[in-house]
Amino acid sequence: MEFDWLAADEAGHLAQMLSSGTGRVPETVLASEEDLFALHLFLDELPLTEPLSIPEGSFQALLAQPQRRGLYVYDAAADGVDDSGRTGQYLLVAAPRQPLTLDALPEQLRGGVARLPGRFGEQAKLEVQGI
Repeated sequence: MEFDWLAADEAGHLAQMLSSGTGRVPETVLASEEDLFALHLFLDELPLTEPLSIPEGSFQALLAQPQRRGLYVYDAAADGVDDSGRTGQYLLVAAPRQPLTLDALPEQLRGGVARLPGRFGEQAKLEVQGI
């Protein structure tokens, strides 16, 4: 089942993580379904602030729409699936010019955001294991 979740890097930049039915999802983002729903509503209401960083009309462009609101977008890798049917690898789909930061979220929604090491702008591939 497709499940989208939010992560912040060491700089506080936000990324929309697309599990594609096989990607690992940190327990922290599953703690409150209500908070997760509120977080997605908040993000969906943000204005579009930039054009897509990848060509329109492709399948990747459909995935990359959150980038137009300042989020990095990562999609679960199709390869690297383990015996549990999950992968910990997420690949960069699109990067914003002006990244949205954790501080832009209402304080009560920040707990539903997973924290990942490193900086999204420097990582084409993320490993999400044991978070």
